[in-house]
Amino acid sequence: MADENRTVLTAEAVSEQNEIRLNKLNELIAAGKNPYELTRFDRTHLSDEILSSFEALENQEVSIAGRMMSRRIMGKASFAFLQDRNSGIQIYVRRDDVGEENYAEFKKYDIGDMIGVKGVVFKTKTGETSIHASEITLLTKSLHPLPEKYHGLKDTDTRYRQRYLDLIVNPEVRDTFVKRSQILRETRAFLDARGYLEVDTPVLGTLEIGASARPFVTHHNALDIDMFLRIETELHLKRLIVGGLEKVYEVGRIFRNEGMDTSHNPEFTSIELYEAYTDFHGMMDLIEDLFKTVAQKVCGTTTVPFRGNMIELGGQWPRMTMKEAVKKYSGIDPHLWTSDEQAYNEIKAKGFDPEEGHTMGDLLNYLFETTVEDNLVQPTFIYEYPIEISPLAKRKADDPSMTERFEFFICGMEFGNAFSELNDPIDQRQRFEKQVAAKRAQGANASVDEDFVTALEYGMPPTGGLGFGLDRFVMLLTNSDSIRDVLLFPTMKSQN
Repeated sequence: MADENRTVLTAEAVSEQNEIRLNKLNELIAAGKNPYELTRFDRTHLSDEILSSFEALENQEVSIAGRMMSRRIMGKASFAFLQDRNSGIQIYVRRDDVGEENYAEFKKYDIGDMIGVKGVVFKTKTGETSIHASEITLLTKSLHPLPEKYHGLKDTDTRYRQRYLDLIVNPEVRDTFVKRSQILRETRAFLDARGYLEVDTPVLGTLEIGASARPFVTHHNALDIDMFLRIETELHLKRLIVGGLEKVYEVGRIFRNEGMDTSHNPEFTSIELYEAYTDFHGMMDLIEDLFKTVAQKVCGTTTVPFRGNMIELGGQWPRMTMKEAVKKYSGIDPHLWTSDEQAYNEIKAKGFDPEEGHTMGDLLNYLFETTVEDNLVQPTFIYEYPIEISPLAKRKADDPSMTERFEFFICGMEFGNAFSELNDPIDQRQRFEKQVAAKRAQGANASVDEDFVTALEYGMPPTGGLGFGLDRFVMLLTNSDSIRDVLLFPTMKSQN
C-alpha cells in the first residue's frame, strides 16, 4: 500500500535525468513499493570475499548488497556491476530465474541505485567470477545520476564538497582513506607496544596562550566567558608527565585560525607524545623507527613515492644542526656571527633581504627557511634551534642561545617537531611573559598559563616530547599532493 502521507519531491528546477528518477520514485510509491521502507538486508558475504574464495564458494548461494555502478540489458538476460564496501562483483540477472515482474522492475533501476542480490556463485564463459541472481531487491532509490564512468569526478572543488560522491566513483580515493585508518591503527599499535598510554585532553580552554598560532574563539553561555579551541595538546600532556604517567600520547584534533594551502587546513590531526627520562635524541630515534615501521606495515615497503621523488624511509636519516644546514646551503657560516648587526650586514651583503631589528636567532631561521628547506628531499633531522623560536624547549647547555629541539623534513615539508622539554619553571615563566607581551602588542588578549607554571614548580622530570601531523604522514604514504586529499571533509569556503 502506498504511503499517502509521504511528501514526494517535485521535479521542478531539476535536470531531465533527475525528473525521470523522481517520476520512477513516484510510481514505486504509488504501487506500494516505497524503496526507502526496508530497514535491513541480511548479506552473507562481501564481494572481495567471494572473489578471493571462489573455489570454496562455487555453486554456493550467497547474499550481497551494494550500489549498482553499471548495467547491460540484453533482452531476457542482463549483467550489472555491484559495488560494496571493499570491491565489486558482476551480477547475472535472467528473467526466467527472477520472474518476469521482478525482471521488468530491475530493467527500470538506475545506475547508483542500492540493490540486494541473492544468488549462486559461478564463473562466466570469459572466466569472470559472478553471481547468478535468483532474487534482486531495490533497497534505496538514487535520485541523482553518478558522474560519467570513464571520466569520473575530476573537479576538485566538487570532490571536496561532496566527498560521498568522490568515494563512490573514485576507487583510489576510497583506498586513500582506508590507508589513513590503517596508518592511524599502526601508529597507535607502535606506541602502545612501547608502553605509551593514550589519553584525551580538553579541546576547549579558557586562556588564549602566548603561542604563535591564532586560535578560534567561541563563547560559553552558562559561564558567560569566551573560550578558545586548542592550538596544541602539549601543555596538558606535560601536566600528566608531572603527575607521574611518564609515557603518554594523544591523537588530537587541533584548530588554528590561519591560512590554508596544500599542507595547512584550519583543523587537522596531530599526534603528540611525551616520555620522561629521555631527550630530543631519544625522540629522533623513536620517530625514525615509527615512520619506518608504519610504512612497512601499511605499504609493504620503506621506499615510497611522494611529490615526484622516491623517498627512502629505511636506513639512518641524516642529522644536521640548523647552523650546519645554513652553512651548507647558503654559503654563510652562522658559527662566525658575534652580534645581531654583524649577522644582518653579512646576510644583506650576500643579496638577501631580511627585515631589520631581528636577533641572530631570527636571522638564522630566516636563512634556514629561505635557503635550506627546499633542499631537504629525503628524510632529514634538523636540530639545535634558536631560543627565539623555541619557547618550550630546553636550552643547549654549552650555548644558551640555542635549544635542544629538532624538526624533520621530507620533500621540503616539515613533518614533525620535538624538544628536550623545558622543565625549569622560572625560565618557562620568563619565556611565557615575553611571548605574551609580543602577542598583546599584536592586539591579542594573551595570558600566561599560570597553572602550567605551577605544575612545573612541583617538578617535571627530564622529558622528551614530540608532535607530528597525522595528515602529512598520510599524504606521504598515499602520495597525495594536498592535505585536502587526505581529509574526508576539508574546510571549504561557503558557496553562499
